[in-house]
Amino acid sequence: VQLVESGGGLAQAGGSLRVSCAASGRTDSIYAMAWFRQAPGKDREFVAVIGWSSGVPYYADSVKGRFTISRDNAKNTVTLQMNSLKPEDTAVYYCASTLRPAPSVVPEYAYEYWGQGTQVTVSS
Repeated sequence: VQLVESGGGLAQAGGSLRVSCAASGRTDSIYAMAWFRQAPGKDREFVAVIGWSSGVPYYADSVKGRFTISRDNAKNTVTLQMNSLKPEDTAVYYCASTLRPAPSVVPEYAYEYWGQGTQVTVSS
């Protein structure tokens, strides 16, 4: 599975941005797709995940109520709509996918495929 992110950019605090991820290859075998982020000097962290067939989302507490993950199975895309942005949301955002169920969808090791990342910067 190949993943290519797009979107992101610069926004002011309180504003909105959207990042998208286009999947290609073995898309018929995808189990879930997720977003992670990595801020400068910090470890990469889980943001949100969505079941590819079920459409059921799950969010990190830090973004719950502000971010929305969605998928379009026909277009093989997953989108993260980010509202009420905060400076601490500044990071490189990565798309990830897995072809298999896992006991937890939060750890990085649950995902086999990763995109190259896209920058999101929120100014105060």
